[in-house]
Amino acid sequence: MSQNQLATSTFDLLARVRAGDESAFTLLFHKYSSRLAVLIRYKLSEEMRARVEVDDILQETFLAASRSLSDFTYRNPGSFMNWLARIADHVIIDTARYQQRQKRQPDAGVTSDTDSHIRNLEPRDSVTPSRIFARKERIQQVIALLDSLPEDYRTVILLAKVEGKSTQEIADRLNRSREAVAVLLHRATQRLKELKESGDRHEQGS
Repeated sequence: MSQNQLATSTFDLLARVRAGDESAFTLLFHKYSSRLAVLIRYKLSEEMRARVEVDDILQETFLAASRSLSDFTYRNPGSFMNWLARIADHVIIDTARYQQRQKRQPDAGVTSDTDSHIRNLEPRDSVTPSRIFARKERIQQVIALLDSLPEDYRTVILLAKVEGKSTQEIADRLNRSREAVAVLLHRATQRLKELKESGDRHEQGS
């Protein structure tokens, strides 16, 4: 592994954050934001998708992560993403509860330092309209592909490739055997690849 690769590994970035390197947390944000945004989109109910921006949940998740990073223990390459996913679950639940309170008390206000905090996380020269658009466009492309999959294929892809869970963890979640999950994941991955290749050919021919 090169020095450059080592410098941007999740393990190394976490060590740099704990050593006081604020720029390392910005790199973590960029490294995981797209995957987490896709995951959050599928964790939201249809009702919440109509009322909540994925980016708002994403920002709240990273804000909560930055505040509780001392509680995180690195165990394997997927452990940080799993931790972020659990935080996102809590943020989504809290947001749903807040919205229910707002329905009962429509005039109640809320203040948050999330926006200013996230602005501090991202370097000014990286948050350009073109980069924001490009990121959102890539996310929409991934979502379109996932939406084209049967539900069981989409679920196993999200758990394995986006959330980073092991085959055994997925088997426990889906109440299936490890072997059945391995077969399902293989088929889902192949189908996703076929859809992507078909879409690429369509774009090239248009």
